Amino acid sequence: MSTSEEFQVKHSDRKRKREAAEAENSTMDTEQMTTAQFPQINPSELQEQTDSFRKVTIPAHRYTPLKEQWMKIYSPIVEYLHLQIRFNLRTRSVEIKTSEQTEDIQALQKAADFVKAFALGFEVEDALALIRLDDLFLESFEINDVKPLKGDNLSRAIGRIAGKNGRTKFAIENATRCRIVLAEDKIHILGSYQNIQNARTSICNLILGSPPSKVYGKLRTVAARTAESF
Repeated sequence: MSTSEEFQVKHSDRKRKREAAEAENSTMDTEQMTTAQFPQINPSELQEQTDSFRKVTIPAHRYTPLKEQWMKIYSPIVEYLHLQIRFNLRTRSVEIKTSEQTEDIQALQKAADFVKAFALGFEVEDALALIRLDDLFLESFEINDVKPLKGDNLSRAIGRIAGKNGRTKFAIENATRCRIVLAEDKIHILGSYQNIQNARTSICNLILGSPPSKVYGKLRTVAARTAESF
């Protein structure tokens, strides 16, 4: 049989463990309530640690437009973002590099997205919005990602997306406030995240065979919601 001294020892052990657990919980709560304070990072300090070079390959059919619009591409990257840019004739690509005057850490990625958008077929004025605004994105997908099509069926799907004289594509662009490029069986969309989702939904419905009149009806609803949000 256990003596009274043994009961007292067990009781004191349980009390000691409970007090230790309460002290540990209070310490954890104090650590969670304390906000970590980090000093602001100077962009010049990250210049050596981050990647300072980007290369964007230019397709063959965009060589002539690139040559004609080179100054419109060169000026904002050099004067506004303070980066270095050149066209490498050997690799057929645009190379972008940071300089000592580069202040914004995101400038290099913005410039690369700007050149990539132009290489995909967007106008310079539309692609320039990627530099000026922060909430714009590029999304690309193929028609076969939505529905496997070949031959005449693929051609008809492309025709449904474009519409007569491009009317369907223009209607989607105006309703969703996006820019769309049709490059054979590839589709590129430039816009904000929510607007890209709306435009992609309309294009996928056309690929799956929905009549344009039904898609137009949904576009009117989307346009009304967009106008209310603004």
